[in-house]
Amino acid sequence: MHLKVLMLKQDDPRKCSAAKLVKFGLAKPVTRTTSRTLILNPFSKKTLLESDKKLVRSITGIDCSWNLAISAFQKPFTGISRKLPPLLAGNPINYSKLNKLTTVEALAGAVYILGESELTHTLLQKFKWGPTFFALNKNLLQDYSKAQSESEILEICHEYGLPDSQFM
Repeated sequence: MHLKVLMLKQDDPRKCSAAKLVKFGLAKPVTRTTSRTLILNPFSKKTLLESDKKLVRSITGIDCSWNLAISAFQKPFTGISRKLPPLLAGNPINYSKLNKLTTVEALAGAVYILGESELTHTLLQKFKWGPTFFALNKNLLQDYSKAQSESEILEICHEYGLPDSQFM
């Protein structure tokens, strides 16, 4: 699975997880998106499912500031838009906050759901807090990767006591 990042350069470049992925050759920087890429969009109407893997050739993370996310995602992007099911942040800025993920956490969660668990670990190993993200979400990710529908995602959220109004 090819990983891409569209960097809007709204955060401190020294703390940018997308820039670090590019630096280590784990993601390719892009200036525009394509029709066969999965766009990770926290405001999408559809939730990512394992079955989406057959629709795409790559995953694109839009790297922007959470403070500017609403305006950043109002711009239409070419591609297949999907949001992640609820996950807990492992990064030190938004630790344990629901859905306040860095770009690498979003990409790692997406590739796990799409069946690429080894790639998830490769991405997260580049960050001190990467294993924390996985530890917080391991059971959720395993369950999400088996879900066949958005209604199953909703059931998983209820089982874990997660609020569903934030993503459905």
